[in-house]
Amino acid sequence: MARLEGVAGEKDDRTSLLIRRIIAYVVLILLVLVSLFPFYLLVINATRGKVQTGVQFTFGGNLSSNFKVLFGDSAKERYGSILGSFGNSFLIGAISTVLSVYFSALTAYAVYVYDFKLKKFAHTFILLVMMVPTQASAIGLYRLMMKMNLIDTFIPLIIPSVAAPAVYFFMYQYFQSSLPLEIVEAARIDGCGEFRTFNSIVLPILKPAIAVQAIFQFVASWNNLFMPMMILNTKKTIPMVLQYMKAEINGNPQVAHAGMMSLYMVLAILPVVVVYLCLSKYIIRGISLGAVKG
Repeated sequence: MARLEGVAGEKDDRTSLLIRRIIAYVVLILLVLVSLFPFYLLVINATRGKVQTGVQFTFGGNLSSNFKVLFGDSAKERYGSILGSFGNSFLIGAISTVLSVYFSALTAYAVYVYDFKLKKFAHTFILLVMMVPTQASAIGLYRLMMKMNLIDTFIPLIIPSVAAPAVYFFMYQYFQSSLPLEIVEAARIDGCGEFRTFNSIVLPILKPAIAVQAIFQFVASWNNLFMPMMILNTKKTIPMVLQYMKAEINGNPQVAHAGMMSLYMVLAILPVVVVYLCLSKYIIRGISLGAVKG
């Protein structure tokens, strides 16, 4: 009797577990569909022409014409070179990402490894800088760039990205969870220099954290509109071109090519997706180790 009750209890547990799994999978599938639905509509709109009324769920026949309009002479006259905007955004994003991630990791390494009198103050000061919004220092930066004749150049969009307090804080947390000081001490005993220790020993340990922050920084730079609109005049980035397209559609929706703007948005998303797919295997590990100390 007890044995039969035990078998029945096991079947009930298995049935309950199966039901929970089915519910979990259904919920996850629904969340995925809800997340992908806006992208589906964006692709649908990229195959259509002028501004459409209502929501369309079927593909249109204007994809090739939208390509011709997007890369034609009329779009170049209104928005500048479309390929040039991609090149500008990629150049700014790639360089600023490399500089911000590397130097933030180097700063976090110095604060974590070395003992000096102002160590706590330096750490606190960097975190306080993280609380200051970009807009608060924008006017001063613009005036400085004007005096240095750097307006309409990429330098004001790249060099300030070296100071990235949020990246520093993530790297510091990651060091606390994954870098024993004994490794650094062993490298010093073996006669390894400080920069060689960081570049050859520490950076490989930081791969998951570097991948995570590289994605975040690249996407932030890729989508940045405020600073490029303030600094650049003749050169254009992807968010700037999208802003001009949106203003044109709002000003004259019957003439503007909404499908061209949707197509441009689809093309603008693709590089971010590629970067994410290349670095995605490090994301979960990097976030989990960087968020938990000890």
